[in-house]
Amino acid sequence: MRTRSNFYPFNSTATIPRRSNRRHVPNIVELEIHTIEKVVPMADGTMEDLLQAPTEAYGEAIVIPKILTENFEIKTNLLQLVQANKFHGFERDHPHTQINNFRRMTSTLKYRDVPNDAIKLMLFPYSLEGAARIWYEKEPPNSILTWDDLVNKFVNQFFPPSKTTHLKNEISRFT
Repeated sequence: MRTRSNFYPFNSTATIPRRSNRRHVPNIVELEIHTIEKVVPMADGTMEDLLQAPTEAYGEAIVIPKILTENFEIKTNLLQLVQANKFHGFERDHPHTQINNFRRMTSTLKYRDVPNDAIKLMLFPYSLEGAARIWYEKEPPNSILTWDDLVNKFVNQFFPPSKTTHLKNEISRFT
């Protein structure tokens, strides 16, 4: 039988190797690889088709009419002017005032073969912030076809007929 002292010759300069810690030895596990076809039967589409996010309901609410001119672009100054006068949808904000101011800003533009309503429809989303922006984003895709549609929906949302009736009753009670 060999002992440690017999196994290693007596040499004070020699280092004695230590035992390795058996707890840190990694376990090697062989994984079984199954294809998806074996686990789940596929539907009619491919996996790539199934993993695509649905995009049907992400269209814009406003439908912009066709513009016949080729080199049409909105000037940066007008866009900045529209963004500087945003409608937030607060209780104190008046949608009629917002619409009038917006019409005044966009009426200064005249482009050949570009209807003014098309310019208004293109710029209007940039004039919304906060609750008004949330309202616009919740509108169904392709639900606003004309400027009048937009004005009616906007005013009815932020100044509903019930509010008009309430204010009329307040005025009639005052006299």
